[in-house]
Amino acid sequence: MFDVLPQLPADPILGLSAAFKADTNPNKIDLGVGVYRDEAGRTPILDSVAQAQRILMDKEDSKVYISPQGVQGFIDGMLNLILGSELKGSINERIAAVQAPGGCGALRILAELIKRSNSDCTVWVSDPTWANHIPLIGNAGLKIETYPYFDKASASINFDAMKQTLSQVKKGDVVLLHGCCHNPTGADLSKAQWREVLKLAQENEFTPFIDIAYQGFGDGLEEDTYGVRLLCENLPEVAIAASCSKNFGLYRERVGLSAIVTKNAESRQAIQTQIQTIARGIYSMPPSYGGALVDIILNDKDLKAQWEGEVGAMRDRMQSLRQLLATKLKEKGASKDFDFVTQQKGMFSFLCISPEQVLQLRSDFSIYFVESSRVNIAGISLKNVDYLADAMASVL
Repeated sequence: MFDVLPQLPADPILGLSAAFKADTNPNKIDLGVGVYRDEAGRTPILDSVAQAQRILMDKEDSKVYISPQGVQGFIDGMLNLILGSELKGSINERIAAVQAPGGCGALRILAELIKRSNSDCTVWVSDPTWANHIPLIGNAGLKIETYPYFDKASASINFDAMKQTLSQVKKGDVVLLHGCCHNPTGADLSKAQWREVLKLAQENEFTPFIDIAYQGFGDGLEEDTYGVRLLCENLPEVAIAASCSKNFGLYRERVGLSAIVTKNAESRQAIQTQIQTIARGIYSMPPSYGGALVDIILNDKDLKAQWEGEVGAMRDRMQSLRQLLATKLKEKGASKDFDFVTQQKGMFSFLCISPEQVLQLRSDFSIYFVESSRVNIAGISLKNVDYLADAMASVL
């Protein structure tokens, strides 16, 4: 039966990881995998998370299933974090939500909900977008189209082209937007541009689908929510997929949130039953551990303050690395101005170099990242930045 299936090519990111591990060059650098790393190259357990683990260990007295929608304290805490307590309070009766297995699980649940709601709709994603958006949404059976977003020639958002395409999106379609720290480019919409997107959504009656996976890594935990709060406050329906992998460092715990702002309380009740049956058909019951940790952190004043400080430290480190890389490249005489990297936000940046140059960096210098030129800024360190800048200047 199964021998009719062909072998598929390795995932580009996972294939890079395997090649990096096999590389014997002592100076090799991994800028491909999208996980936060500290100066020592580790992905540490946050101190706030370690404390929450001890609290949970002391108080947990059963391994029975939790409720189908997940840990309620996690759901409420995340909605407060994303929407703010004031907005959440004003639209709470319109919000349906479930805890999901990671941001990927959150995206898939919402894709399945969209499919149930309008199987003929098109989901519009940015060009470029995070590669896994395509299978997560497309495998639900939805049609995907792209809208222009980033111009490599100018290393900036091509908002005029984006707006022109979105102005033609028809009623009932869905537009996927990155809430902050756009993956893979690091180029985020300005407040004025978010307001233009809102206007287009109101005029064309498309539904925004916001993926917010890096809250706190851009300008700040509050500042990074401007777009999602603006749309949720002014539109009848918005879908939100959130992840705790990056800002809580809970990669292996797979903790995410699927939330939908619905038209009214009656719709909310119907949608809540829908997303729970979707989840039931995929993985049955949600895992508890990661959500319980986030619940403890977000609902404990001291732990939350400690966590906020840790997120701020990660954000500041990545921003300083951006500035350091641009400075080093200038010092090394690189034939290209990389100051645009300092304006990008979050973990990722497009270096806007050619695939051939990316491959040369890999073959000649054992520097690994994907051919689109997306790099994980957190993979840079004080120890490897000179080697990286020398290699890039050489290739350029």
